[in-house]
Amino acid sequence: MQAVTLGPAGTYSHRAARAVADDVAFRESVTSIVKAVADGSFERGVVPIENSIEGSVTESLDAVANSDVSVVQEIVTPIRHALLAQGESFETVASHSQALAQCRSYLDEHYPDVNLEAVASTARGVERARADPTVAGIGHPDNSGDDLQIVAEDIQDRSSNATRFLVVAPVSARSDAGGKSSLVVYPNANYPGLLLELLEAFAARDINLSRIESRPSGNRLGDYLFHIDADAGLYEERMQAALEEVEGIARNGWVRVLGSYDTRHVLY
Repeated sequence: MQAVTLGPAGTYSHRAARAVADDVAFRESVTSIVKAVADGSFERGVVPIENSIEGSVTESLDAVANSDVSVVQEIVTPIRHALLAQGESFETVASHSQALAQCRSYLDEHYPDVNLEAVASTARGVERARADPTVAGIGHPDNSGDDLQIVAEDIQDRSSNATRFLVVAPVSARSDAGGKSSLVVYPNANYPGLLLELLEAFAARDINLSRIESRPSGNRLGDYLFHIDADAGLYEERMQAALEEVEGIARNGWVRVLGSYDTRHVLY
């Protein structure tokens, strides 16, 4: 099996993807990863969906909502950020925007005057540091290699920093088995109590929602769809009943069931 994830080699996404497949290919954006799975180019894709410090990765939410894919697993891994450079002096710190944000306090305290440059991935920032002595990168300490110094380790603002990755697959791989389910709901409606109705469909059946998040539908201003993670499998009668009620509430729109899956914790 071949998986596709954010590149180049050495990203945190790459580390998560290696738990899924030995053969890993790379793309430069989450959207292109999900599209590559949807069109059958790859059997699996691994995309970051949520960080414990910075919250949801909106590009991933939108890509999953707008593509015909399923979710077959989630991978949770701790994030260890290190500052990597050719020397102690540099003018720019380059990394993924999420990594820069996760190390905001450290950078503000120790390097308040450096320029911050957002690039496609942490590994791309390390590549910049490797090619330019005036640039430092933020990435896993193992990415330092032989030509970069580890200026500082564990520079993330919180030691509990962790990221959830979704393993996306073709729709044909969708499963009803697993302890957690994800769906996207577009009610195509807006009235008092709409969100309460959606929540009550699960609360009435004692189903915990581990996450619910709204995203603009893109159709018009003030129009939203909802990403829902429920702590129940689609094989359960209570989840089937909740889903039936949600589909009734969204009868003027649509419900995309991404599937049920289990969580895998991967340590590095």
